[in-house]
Amino acid sequence: MPQNEGKIVTIFGGSKCGHDSTEYKEALKLGGLLAKAGFTICTGGYLGIMEAASRGAREAGGRVFGIVMNQFKAEPNRFLTDKVATDHFYDRLQNLITRSVGFVAFKGGMGTVTEVSLVWNKLQTRVLGRRPIVLVGDCWKGVVQAWQDNLVVSADDVSLLLFANDAEEACQLIVEHSQAVAV
Repeated sequence: MPQNEGKIVTIFGGSKCGHDSTEYKEALKLGGLLAKAGFTICTGGYLGIMEAASRGAREAGGRVFGIVMNQFKAEPNRFLTDKVATDHFYDRLQNLITRSVGFVAFKGGMGTVTEVSLVWNKLQTRVLGRRPIVLVGDCWKGVVQAWQDNLVVSADDVSLLLFANDAEEACQLIVEHSQAVAV
């Protein structure tokens, strides 16, 4: 049995990323890599990056939690093994965050920015114990730099973030940095 059995990694990203996008393909790959490393995947449960990560994990024989919203009319993706239904966005976010030993974010919209910001803030304020948050792709360095240039974001704050170019690097960072995390 892999040593990470039962440990959960939450993957964030846009619901509008199509099957042909680089982000979808990398999330699909990451879901499979993390599942093979013994992690359970947790996503928001719907399309785009959430579907890709879920699909990758399931195709690799892994377990996938989908944290879905009762208010949404859309059906969750078919690759989930378990669903947790919530009534409010904050409850959904809490479920995505509190059970995880690490986080990965791909390119997305304001929902992804909200998720990353909340996790990052919980790490900054030590409401959440130290765990990896990996930002995948070229887009994130520019976004974080803009936050540093225009908001009150210090180098210490940025040091809580890990950056990866692709699924393999993201998986390696999660495995390396999540070993001592207890949820």
